[in-house]
Amino acid sequence: MIFVTHQLPVNVPGEPHLDRGAVWDGLVLKAGNALPFVPSMTFCEVTQRYGDTVFDRDIALSSGQGRGARFTERITLEKPHRVTFTRIAGPVLGTIVNEIEGGANEIEGPEDDLKLRFSFALVVTGVGGGSAAEQEYADSMTGDYLKAVAATLNAMRRLAENKNAGSA
Repeated sequence: MIFVTHQLPVNVPGEPHLDRGAVWDGLVLKAGNALPFVPSMTFCEVTQRYGDTVFDRDIALSSGQGRGARFTERITLEKPHRVTFTRIAGPVLGTIVNEIEGGANEIEGPEDDLKLRFSFALVVTGVGGGSAAEQEYADSMTGDYLKAVAATLNAMRRLAENKNAGSA
């Protein structure tokens, strides 16, 4: 099994400021249609809704093992801090979590100290746990996910920038 977790600061100098609500709204948009947020994703379509906070989507990725293969993910929205993507079909199964950390109160820190954490625990079908092939896949996937975290934050910043420009 591959375990990776990484976090990036939400607010950095020279970029539009995002509050928790803007980050949450961005994660919800990404859950419904990740194409503007994840450069390696080539297909994303919601296929089934089970309520306001749980739905399935089919996706395809352009990189990594299973290039072009379809995956089905069950999305669970846990407002205001977590989106869980549970891979239920495809060549890589497991869980991916996007979490907003910090900034909610004095205990978690100031709003300017928000962080976006992406974590995953995945199993690659047909690849032995702890094998060189699994490590190679993990390294490739980690690089792709780090790019996705940065791209997600950049897309959220552009949305905030456009929203601010429209209200000015």
